[in-house]
Amino acid sequence: MIGRLHHTVIDCPGPGDLAEFYAELTGLPITYRSDDWVVISRDQTSSGIAFQRAPDHRPPRWPDPAHPQQFHLDVMVDDLDVADVEVRRLGARRLPAGDHVYADPAGHPFCLIPRPAWAPPVHAG
Repeated sequence: MIGRLHHTVIDCPGPGDLAEFYAELTGLPITYRSDDWVVISRDQTSSGIAFQRAPDHRPPRWPDPAHPQQFHLDVMVDDLDVADVEVRRLGARRLPAGDHVYADPAGHPFCLIPRPAWAPPVHAG
């Protein structure tokens, strides 16, 4: 092993706003904040997702190969229909191609996936 994964870093025009979107989507709190760098993670000593200011950010246009997706996250949910309503309330928009594929407020694609049988429920009770 050469190293251990720390943060997945997402370039965006507004790191605070995008971190708040993903914090509410995933239930991970914001554990670090500066003007140009915001982190969500389980706690202050856990790896997570970081959002980095990129003033010249150009969002992908999934599935257009001329504007590739750059990355995407799969978010497991208990109920796709309920999650669809909630992510739209947060500011996501459904993309025309694909099943349960959305764009976050900065234009990055992400997918909602049904929770696999082996995974514990996302919302207990």
